[in-house]
Amino acid sequence: MPRNIGGTLLKLFFLSLVVGIVLSVLDVEPESLLGAVGGTAESIFDALVAALEWAVPFVLIGAVVVVPIWIILAALRYARRR
Repeated sequence: MPRNIGGTLLKLFFLSLVVGIVLSVLDVEPESLLGAVGGTAESIFDALVAALEWAVPFVLIGAVVVVPIWIILAALRYARRR
């Protein structure tokens, strides 16, 4: 957390004011900007879901081999310690 929260808030206020003026000059409206951000968030979520749908079957197939080997090796390590 910043030491001088008042100064930080003041800087953020003036920076927001300057950016707002520039966006206003460029004729960018808040609704269109927020709509684009929402669409981007939705597309990122859709990409993550698609990646999971692709990866999960491979993870399950690999787990059929890896998990039993891991259990055997863990049991052998446990037996060596005793």
